[in-house]
Amino acid sequence: MGNKMPSLEEELFPSTPGKFKIERTHHMNRQFHRCFSSSSTMFLWTLFLIALTASYFSFQSFVSSGSRYLTASWGGIQWEKQVRTSAQIHRQGGMSVLVTGAAGFVGSHVSLALKRRGDGVVGLDNFNDYYDPSLKKARKALLSTHGVFIVEADVNDAKLLAKLFDVVAFTHVMHLAAQAGVRYAMENPQSYVHSNIAGLVTLMEACKSANPQPAIVWASSSSVYGLNEKVPFSELDQTDQPASLYAATKKAGEEITHTYNHIYGLSITGLRFFTVYGPWGRPDMAYFSFTRNILQGKPITVYRGKNRVDLARDFTYIDDIVKGCLGSLDTSGKSTGSGGKKRGPAPFRIFNLGNTSPVTVPTLVSILEGHLKVKAKKNVVDMPGNGDVPFTHANISSARIELGYKPTTDLQTGLKKFVKWYLSYYGYNHGKPVN
Repeated sequence: MGNKMPSLEEELFPSTPGKFKIERTHHMNRQFHRCFSSSSTMFLWTLFLIALTASYFSFQSFVSSGSRYLTASWGGIQWEKQVRTSAQIHRQGGMSVLVTGAAGFVGSHVSLALKRRGDGVVGLDNFNDYYDPSLKKARKALLSTHGVFIVEADVNDAKLLAKLFDVVAFTHVMHLAAQAGVRYAMENPQSYVHSNIAGLVTLMEACKSANPQPAIVWASSSSVYGLNEKVPFSELDQTDQPASLYAATKKAGEEITHTYNHIYGLSITGLRFFTVYGPWGRPDMAYFSFTRNILQGKPITVYRGKNRVDLARDFTYIDDIVKGCLGSLDTSGKSTGSGGKKRGPAPFRIFNLGNTSPVTVPTLVSILEGHLKVKAKKNVVDMPGNGDVPFTHANISSARIELGYKPTTDLQTGLKKFVKWYLSYYGYNHGKPVN
């Protein structure tokens, strides 16, 4: 018979015990070393690949974060440089002011006035679309030509505010950012809570934690007088009958700021503005929309109060308001807290800033007709229950004494300046649009 082919089992385990033991041991050792050598190599290669991959992703993360740091809407080397440059003070005894709502109507005027007299100014604005953002962008461009940098962000951004106070030791904050308008509150109430209450608290938190703590001047509103009938309105009057959500949020703001003054020693001045108007104004205001519609030949709606009584407003020209704002900053005194703790009492003030000469809405229309040389098409209707009040009239005696506030522009003069700006900005020539 031919030789028997070894079975698989025999191939692996020879029949001779001694031989098996020795050869098997050698065979197993060779297999083990080969396997170990192969495993070690694989292990080292695996470690190398893991390290290489980790290094790659770390580098990518570094590049990505570095790119974000350099190109983000806020933050980064270039951004910090712009903020510091804008905040530089150029006069003896000057101040460095963070102006919120800097691309807004009052904010842009105050920022420009501060910069022109040599103070440092950094603006903050979220450029929302409550009214045409292109007007806000145009104000921003104007401020930029005068060296004012505006950070595009929301006042509710606590990290941004902390960063700003880290980059610049602001001496003052001029808080003008807010959701404005009485009637719009019926359409979008949450926007008022977001900006006028939550935004205010976020800013107060940043200010109380800042070192040094800045003095704060902020915009309240004549709307807080609500349904009050005693005139003129005085800061000593009760303000517990708001007629709109907007008014209620401003009243809440006065209580909130008092709390931060009491607990943390923040110097706070609240300003109750009375119907501010003028160049670069807000398109949602009556004088602005009346001008637009009169020029376009469209009818305007003129509201009247109970018993067909004409509505009246204490129209206050923007330049007078700016004087009141700067006077408030100049006399604000200092916050007394440090490390978020109060060290002593700090000023808490509220002032009316008005003109003290209420004018009826039909008279406003008549003045506009004269300046525009166009007759208005009027629809006179009863005032709906939308939050508007029948009249406003400011007692400004406190502001006169404490701030040296003295309004000098009557409605006739102020509207003439507004109309001149309006015709120029919107490209009108002799009352007609320029093609």
